[in-house]
Amino acid sequence: MTKVRFGLLGAVEAHLDGEPVDLGHARQRWVLAALLADANRPVSTERLVERVWADQPPYRAPRLLASYLSRLRRTLAAADGVGIKHGPSGYVLTAPPESVDVLRFRALVARARERQQPELFDEALALWRDDAFAGLDTPWADAVRDTLAAERLSAQLDRTDLALRLGEHNAVLTAAAQRAAAFPLDERIAGQLMLARYRAGRQAGALEEYDRIRRRLADEFGADPGPALRELHRRILTTDPELSPPRDTPVPRQLPAPPRWFVGRDAELAELDTAMAGGSGTVVISAIGGAGGIGKTSLALRWAHRNVARFPDGQLYVNLRGFDPAGAPLRPEVVVRYFLDALGVAPAAVPAGPEGGFALYRSLVAGRRLLVVLDNARDAAQVEPLLPGSDTCTVLITGRHRLGGLGVRGAQLLDLAQLEEPEARELLTRHLGDRRVAAEPAAVDDLVRWCGGLPLAISVVASRAGATPRFRLEVLARELADASARLDALDAGDLATNVRAVFSWSYAALDAEAQRVFRLLGSVPGPDVSLAGAGALADLARPRAVLRRLVDAHLLQEHLPGRYRMHDLLRLYADELVTASERAGALRRFTDFLLHTAGVANRLLRPERQSIELPESVAPLRLDDRRAATRWFDDEQHTLRATLDSAVQRGAHADVWRLAWCVSGYHVIHGRLAEDLGAWQAGLAAAHALGDLEAQAIAAMYLGTAHTRTGSYLEALRHLRSALSLARQPDLTADASRALGWTLGQSGDFDGALHHTSAALEHYRATGNGLREADALNTLGWYSAQLGRLAEGRAHCERALVLCREHDHRRAETVTLDSLGYIASALGEHEQALAHYRAALALARDTEDAYDEPVILANLGDTHATLGDAAAAREVWARARELFQAHGRTADVERMAAKLTVGEE
Repeated sequence: MTKVRFGLLGAVEAHLDGEPVDLGHARQRWVLAALLADANRPVSTERLVERVWADQPPYRAPRLLASYLSRLRRTLAAADGVGIKHGPSGYVLTAPPESVDVLRFRALVARARERQQPELFDEALALWRDDAFAGLDTPWADAVRDTLAAERLSAQLDRTDLALRLGEHNAVLTAAAQRAAAFPLDERIAGQLMLARYRAGRQAGALEEYDRIRRRLADEFGADPGPALRELHRRILTTDPELSPPRDTPVPRQLPAPPRWFVGRDAELAELDTAMAGGSGTVVISAIGGAGGIGKTSLALRWAHRNVARFPDGQLYVNLRGFDPAGAPLRPEVVVRYFLDALGVAPAAVPAGPEGGFALYRSLVAGRRLLVVLDNARDAAQVEPLLPGSDTCTVLITGRHRLGGLGVRGAQLLDLAQLEEPEARELLTRHLGDRRVAAEPAAVDDLVRWCGGLPLAISVVASRAGATPRFRLEVLARELADASARLDALDAGDLATNVRAVFSWSYAALDAEAQRVFRLLGSVPGPDVSLAGAGALADLARPRAVLRRLVDAHLLQEHLPGRYRMHDLLRLYADELVTASERAGALRRFTDFLLHTAGVANRLLRPERQSIELPESVAPLRLDDRRAATRWFDDEQHTLRATLDSAVQRGAHADVWRLAWCVSGYHVIHGRLAEDLGAWQAGLAAAHALGDLEAQAIAAMYLGTAHTRTGSYLEALRHLRSALSLARQPDLTADASRALGWTLGQSGDFDGALHHTSAALEHYRATGNGLREADALNTLGWYSAQLGRLAEGRAHCERALVLCREHDHRRAETVTLDSLGYIASALGEHEQALAHYRAALALARDTEDAYDEPVILANLGDTHATLGDAAAAREVWARARELFQAHGRTADVERMAAKLTVGEE
């Protein structure tokens, strides 16, 4: 059967099985269009001539028509269900209604209106490529084109009404504004734009639109807007609560706790209030001279918590680590991933490229009354990609440098000076209490003077004094004065040296073991470290006691149970203290701990994968089962990513590709396809830098499979063929051949898939590798079935199932059951197919196999449909579509949408 698609909603065109058809010269295409407009209905010869030639037909018009139609018959002869016949009533072009985009558009719109389903509206409107009958210039074509344009506009307006009812006001703002400009007197369009703007927090913009159309109507017709628009205007003026949209999206609340002790800054807080009231969407808080510890974050959090009610759609916060001594500042593409997580985006739905992530982020925050706090930025380039495009959002940025580049873009720049002497004294008093301060006024004067108005220095001094309440304050004042070689800069205004001196007091008070651990913690890649990771870093079997001492000394924070982080300035100080050999040893132990634990976790998730050689053994964290492995990866994903990035920056090439291998199983099973692709791109580059052919083969193989999962088959095949040519060990050659076979099958080359998979299978059998033998047998069974060799395919899959259960190969068991379901269905054994699919689905969910679950659901729905259970089919197809959408698997989403549409007809 050859499937045909006719297009009139744009240039006149036809496709057979997706390939464009040459319809001949322009007049012949017009004849086809004139018949398609009334597909399956007769059109008289006279009317056909009029449609094609208007009022200037040639003398031989009927003969020309017959000639054109004869050619069209030959052109479309292979199309299933298409014919052109001539009878008493004229010519009739018969075609399946769904094959003509105009008819399909009208049918979809009718169903969309009946069922109020936005997906149907979207599918209908997506059929339009340009103006209808583009290029056909006759009075008849102009009239039909106008009619269809009106139908299109009506569908767009109905879709917008539905979107507004569903709370999707941000999504329709741009289109509504464009339509209002195109149809300035249409009150329905004006009302939609007013409501969308109001719900997006732009009440003034909504009222401006009403005033625009009111004046336009008065100028041109001497009339007022109708009662419906006037009523909407009244409700917007009175902020009618019933106009509020439904809320079903996550509301992030990421602000850290407000500063416990905060004094002064009244002028700065007032300046922030003024800047925000003036409508500026971005405010930068920068310190004079770029000093650390001046209180930028405290001021930002103080203002944010005082104004939190102004941001009902949430608050996003990130420490950009602009001056992190342990590694590079957070890259904008990493930060946007954190934000997308907070905004409820499924991991697998994050676009693979950074620009796609930024665009998705801006789309999600557009129109929302949201506060974004970008703390500790290094420069304008780090924050510019993170700035929302919507003026409903407010952004607070702190940085040690004065980010003048943002000022050019209209941001308000606020220079933050050190505290005045009365404010510094008040801050110290709040820490120590009135009685202790009053008892030693001279010592307090000295402490305040030496701290130089630096809030962080005052806080650390107060912490030291609070830890030794029996000591007089003059003891601390003398210590500060005696360190003249380090503290002279305080008097000269070099505040960075001040921070170093103040930190030295707390460091000097530690025992030798705590000092060593403090120095090493500055080397940790990533935002924080687990208890076990700190133990590996410092080579401690029981690290909790020493970490508790660092927490008590305010040099470390246990922000989550069992997880620790250090202020970036403290990390800078620790990094200055650690020796090169200490740092290298700590990073080696920490990376090895992550490699070995991730290796254990990866083998629990993907036991069939051939292990790689890891560095000298260290004790990994104990993980008992798949769930424990998944939870560990969930907790350590940001640290693993930062460690891989750190290894790339340091040129630790062996660590890079090994880390990519260790995290790959988690990435794939949990649908983190973009992350897996990025890790293996770095892994292959590292393998090439090493000149290690085996590492290159492994990295190329897994990079190829990562490209396959994202649908980039040409890139995938290039890397997989490279892997096969590089592989020298028989086990690796077999794995590369099996991976190449899988990708060839995914791209449609089933014979190639069988050839390479058979070669791999022969090796697995010879070496007794039951896990991989099961994988290869299932692949052979699946692609044999695709070629119609069902009995052979079943035999392969049944043998694979036995091996899966013998070796507890649960993911392979899942996909093998899915294959057996397909084969049973193809053989007409639909009840057996249901049993296989249900077993596969239960196993996928039990093992948290997010990648394969929607595939099984799609196949289960097909079987329900074959058995006549349309309701059950639609239910599982809809769920499959949701999961494919969450993973960003666009082609599969479209496939499910088509099934759901056909199921409705």
